[in-house]
Amino acid sequence: MKRIAALLLTSLWLAVTAHAQDDRLPSASPGQTWKLVWQDEFDGDKLDTTKWTPRPDGKRKGGWWSQKAISLDGKGNLVIRTFMDGDKPTDGCITTQGTFEHSFGYYVARVQFQSQPGHWSAFWITGPGVGKVGDDARDGCEIDIMEKPWLDERVQHTFHWDGYGRDHKSEGQVAKVPGVMNGFHTFGLWWKPDEYIFFVDGKETWRSKAGGVCQVPQYMLLSDEIGTWAGDIAKAKLPDHFLVDYVRVYDLVEKK
Repeated sequence: MKRIAALLLTSLWLAVTAHAQDDRLPSASPGQTWKLVWQDEFDGDKLDTTKWTPRPDGKRKGGWWSQKAISLDGKGNLVIRTFMDGDKPTDGCITTQGTFEHSFGYYVARVQFQSQPGHWSAFWITGPGVGKVGDDARDGCEIDIMEKPWLDERVQHTFHWDGYGRDHKSEGQVAKVPGVMNGFHTFGLWWKPDEYIFFVDGKETWRSKAGGVCQVPQYMLLSDEIGTWAGDIAKAKLPDHFLVDYVRVYDLVEKK
């Protein structure tokens, strides 16, 4: 039994180590190490609803969100499709709201982008505090780790806080990543108590303290949205899709 337990522990350690190497994690401080605390590899043929909840069907920006847009391809990828449902341009969104809400750590997704105009993919974090006004972003904000409205080398990182009305504030950065439209790429955020650092393929692209760093737990979302920011959906050859290989979250912990 001891030998079996040792083998299981070794296999787990090798898997976590392999993940860390894949994700090119930032260097930890002396005496600390990264620990994988949440993950979805999108294996199987059905979305794991203990981890994700599809957003309800309904109007969203220039199109509609539908749970029909969400699937797994059986090859280890989440698929968020963009398609015409009758005369409605349609895509979708999933969230960890109510299943995994967390603060700080390293958040990373490996994705392959859409190929057509008129819609954009995103990996983001938010919570109910984004609508609060009075403590800047510390009581909640929208953190767009990645938004991709353009079919070129540009990637958008953005924060939004103090609601979406007259008190709304935001700060953003456009990173240029040659080759980002080809194949899979990782998009990461190191959410520290005093700073955010963004990464693409393990390389830093931006750091910010916009609004004062959020201090409360929030949930993740993977989405596709239709709107003119990404061009004219009428010019898109649909269906199109956005693939996600995995999402992982790591915490910094003391070395044992």
